[in-house]
Amino acid sequence: MTVKSVCVFCGSRPGNQAIFMEEATDVGLMLASHGWRLVYGAGDVGLMGATARAAQKAGADTFGVIPQHLMDREAGKSDLTELHVTQTMHERKEMMFKSSDAIVVLPGGAGSLDEFFEVLTWRQLGLHAKPIFLLNTEEYWQPLLTMIGHVIANGFADASILDFVQVVGNVQELSAALRKALS
Repeated sequence: MTVKSVCVFCGSRPGNQAIFMEEATDVGLMLASHGWRLVYGAGDVGLMGATARAAQKAGADTFGVIPQHLMDREAGKSDLTELHVTQTMHERKEMMFKSSDAIVVLPGGAGSLDEFFEVLTWRQLGLHAKPIFLLNTEEYWQPLLTMIGHVIANGFADASILDFVQVVGNVQELSAALRKALS
């Protein structure tokens, strides 16, 4: 049996609400409880670190990918099951994507938005069929969803783009959606 891998894109900062770190921790625990491998950006800071530490503590395999220039800035974790150091951000995203069966996006900043839009664009272009989930903690992604609606309303994307992203409100919903998608 092949272990399923879930790529988690999320912030390298903790955010300003405790719930962000709590849910990142819960995502790590949830992945481990299903025996899934965490694929993530290899940092030990912010939501990234919280997710990885929880997954590790609960016994999950962890696969981290980080560009050399971020090893210090994001406190690259060297105690992962697998650590890959790349030269560029693009190589990081590509390796994370190729090493996963599903993508989950937690709250984050510009980097998380970049990662989300890259995998969404690849899906729109028919380059993959992997499920993409937005964990909408405290309605964090609502402005993004409004913007996507705006893009559709103005004729720059087909409404079918919404079919490529599943929005979930909490970790329990995410767990159920991932179980269904990965079965």
